[in-house]
Amino acid sequence: MKKHVLLTAFAILTMVSCSNENAAVNTVESMKTPQMENFDKAFKSLGDPQNRPTEEERKRNTSELSDRRKALLVPASKELILSTGVTEAELTRKTGGDMSQIIVWATQIYMQKSDEIRKNIKSDK
Repeated sequence: MKKHVLLTAFAILTMVSCSNENAAVNTVESMKTPQMENFDKAFKSLGDPQNRPTEEERKRNTSELSDRRKALLVPASKELILSTGVTEAELTRKTGGDMSQIIVWATQIYMQKSDEIRKNIKSDK
């Protein structure tokens, strides 16, 4: 009888522990803004067959994205930057419309917001 009680207690403890881990993971995803999610999707879309580097782009052997691939990231990058309260005019003034600068700025914002989410989760525990 003691074995059954201990086994049941252990099983319940394990399930509670696992559900807490899942809740933390789900919380990170659920705390992302729609703009962050779109930025994620844009980066993931680079792996789609139609968006992968072409043979010509591979021959250049550069670590920088091609203009074609940058263009896939720019709309979501702009959306993320503008969601922080930056105006379109300020965005244009600071980046000069340079796709690389827009993507880098959006990446910095994304990382900063992700860090804030992680800190909030840690402080809630």
